[in-house]
Amino acid sequence: MGSRPHVVLGVAGGIAAYKACEVLRSLTESGHDVTVVPTGAALHFVGAATFAALSGRPVATDVWTGVHEVPHVRLGQSADLVLVVPATADLLAKAAHGRADDLLTSTLLTARCPVLYAPAMHTEMWQHPATVANVATLRSYGAVVIDPASGRLTGADTGPGRLPEPAEIAALTRDVLARGGLPADLAGRRVVVSAGGTREHLDPVRYLGNRSSGRQGVALARTAAARGAEVTLVAANLSVEPPAGAKVVLVLSAAELREAVLAESAGADVVVMAAAVADFRPATRSESKIKKGEGEPTSVPLVRNPDVLVELASRGADRATVVVGFAAETDDVLAHGRAKLAAKGCDLLVLNRVGDGVGFEVDHNAATILSTGGEVEVADTSKDQLAHAVWDAVVTRL
Repeated sequence: MGSRPHVVLGVAGGIAAYKACEVLRSLTESGHDVTVVPTGAALHFVGAATFAALSGRPVATDVWTGVHEVPHVRLGQSADLVLVVPATADLLAKAAHGRADDLLTSTLLTARCPVLYAPAMHTEMWQHPATVANVATLRSYGAVVIDPASGRLTGADTGPGRLPEPAEIAALTRDVLARGGLPADLAGRRVVVSAGGTREHLDPVRYLGNRSSGRQGVALARTAAARGAEVTLVAANLSVEPPAGAKVVLVLSAAELREAVLAESAGADVVVMAAAVADFRPATRSESKIKKGEGEPTSVPLVRNPDVLVELASRGADRATVVVGFAAETDDVLAHGRAKLAAKGCDLLVLNRVGDGVGFEVDHNAATILSTGGEVEVADTSKDQLAHAVWDAVVTRL
């Protein structure tokens, strides 16, 4: 792959075609050469001039233009990745069955690079057995088909079938390009990921908390889903959007997180405790706001919260196949990490050195993945790439 990756952006004929423009802009701004291949139906929603202006390249619309260059073969052969946004039920059906009746489906049939589909359609169409079978077929061919989000659809309808957010699609595109494709090595696996930071209330207004945004946990959930897993995200006070396609369980405190994780992990193949769970909570919670002045507390007694990771790792026969913990340290990082791995009893421990500009509230991370069999260093990289390194380590243990 060259210094400027070449992406073919296919656009099928659905109302979500306008969001392909946002994906296109994101990719071009991050240094990708993008050729847009819309279907005839897509051009009813967004004109070719818009795609040409945003991509800075001619728009390929049919097999008859530039016949001497054999576009229906050349585009697929020259691409580093083919991305379809939105992938309609009709487009998925054609691709699954090898139809090649226009330039986009011909390109999909000739592509020897990774292919990524972002579906969007009404709920009934997404859940129809034919679409379910077509998606399974495409995944069996090695394509990445991300699950749609749930939300408002065309008209008053609401449900699964909404196009994932353009930023999420663009991020996954860069992710697939960076890795030269994604394996479906978590297909059929149930994965539970906790993310975010818990809050332990002093009164109805104030709480003890931490700086976790949930970015790393969300990246773990998103990449697991892209690798085929059925994902449940136990989300504690996220400052980022959860990924499309994941079941999301919202929690607030460490006690709520514990209850949700233990319930959701029953029968799961993997549990990843990426949330920053408070070690302590106030011994008492005031039912009204604590006022300054007479009667104000001079100290706040704390009690220890249950250690959810230890509880998960010690469940015996009911234990998840693989339990992964996270540890954030500021000094003597490796020594503390090795001690925690032994004390917690988990299979893997992802060890972060945290501080100003490192670990919390940023889009990059570095870590050491510890196990009883050794250590893997992951240099400063995107949180998605660190997530993949974690899943690579998990897969070897499944």
